[in-house]
Amino acid sequence: MFLKPLLTASALALVSTSAIAQTVWDISIPWGPAEFHTVNAENFASAVTEATGGEVEMIIHPGGSLGVRANESLRAVEDGAVPMAEYALFQNVGDLPILGIESIPFLISDYSELRRMHDLVRPVWEEALMDRNQMALYIVPWPSQNFFTKEPLETAADMEGVRMRVYDANTSTMITNLGMTAQQMNNPDIIPALATGRLDAVMTSGSTAAAQKYWEFLNHTYNTNHLWASNAMTVNLDVWGEISEENQQIILDLAAEMEPGFWAISEAEHATRMEELMANGMTVQAPSEELATMMRDATKDMADDFIAANPEAGDIIAQFRAGAAN
Repeated sequence: MFLKPLLTASALALVSTSAIAQTVWDISIPWGPAEFHTVNAENFASAVTEATGGEVEMIIHPGGSLGVRANESLRAVEDGAVPMAEYALFQNVGDLPILGIESIPFLISDYSELRRMHDLVRPVWEEALMDRNQMALYIVPWPSQNFFTKEPLETAADMEGVRMRVYDANTSTMITNLGMTAQQMNNPDIIPALATGRLDAVMTSGSTAAAQKYWEFLNHTYNTNHLWASNAMTVNLDVWGEISEENQQIILDLAAEMEPGFWAISEAEHATRMEELMANGMTVQAPSEELATMMRDATKDMADDFIAANPEAGDIIAQFRAGAAN
C-alpha cells in the first residue's frame, strides 16, 4: 500500500536533482523585445539550451525589466547582480573609458573600417572586461547613426535650443557645440520624454527609431553617420566557473559561430528600417552640407581629447588611421 507514494517520492527526488543540476542565467537587456539585438540574444540563448542538452539555460529579460539601466550593466555583471547582460560599450565608459574608442565622432565611416577597429581594439576590450570579472561572448554593432527631429534641421538657426537626446559626454559635447541642448538618457526614457514634450529630437539608430515608432512624435530623419556603437554580451566569471568545461566550450563555440551572422543582420538593418520609417511618413535624407560641416567642426578635436584622457588609445588610433591611408 506504500508502493505508489514511494515511487512518487523517488520521482520527485529525480526531478529535484535535475533542477539543481541545470544552470539558469538571467540576461539583462536594456533594449525592447523588437530590437534586433534582443532577437539575436533570444536566438543565442535557444542555441545554448539546445547544444548543452538543457544543462545551461539563458533567460532574456528585455527592456531593462531586471532594473539594470544601460549604463549600469557592466557593474551589474561585475558585482554579480545579474549573471549576464548585453550592453552598449560606450554607455559604460564611466567604468572603462577605452570602451568608447569606436564612438569618437567621424573616426570610423563604415562597417569595413569598423571591423578593422575591432581587430585592433577587441583584445584590449576583452582583457579590460576580464579585469572587471566578466567575459565578452560576442560583440555586435548597431547600424549607423541618425538624427531624428520634429522640425527640419539644416542650418545653424534650426539647431538653436533644440533638445536632443544624446548618449554620453562625447555626444553631449558635440550637440552643445552645435547650439542644441543635450539631454542624456537611456532607451526606455526616450518615448516618455517625447510624449511629454521634454524632447524635440533623438540621436540613435534606425533600429531603435522603428522599434519605438518615432513617426508618432517626429517627422524627419538625417543619416548623419557620426559615430559607431557596439553591444557586448558578457557573463560574470564567477557563474562561468560553475559550469563544466565542456559547456563552456560549447557556449564559446556558439558565440564565435553566430557572431558573423549577427553582424550581417546589423548591416541589413539600416536600409530596412529607413524604408519602414518612410512608409510611416517620415522623411529620410542626408544632412545638409551646412549641418555636416558644423558637425565635423564641432568634433574635430575629440580624437585627440580621447587619447589625452586614455593614452592606451593612442597606438590603436594611429594603427587604425595608418590602415585607412593604405
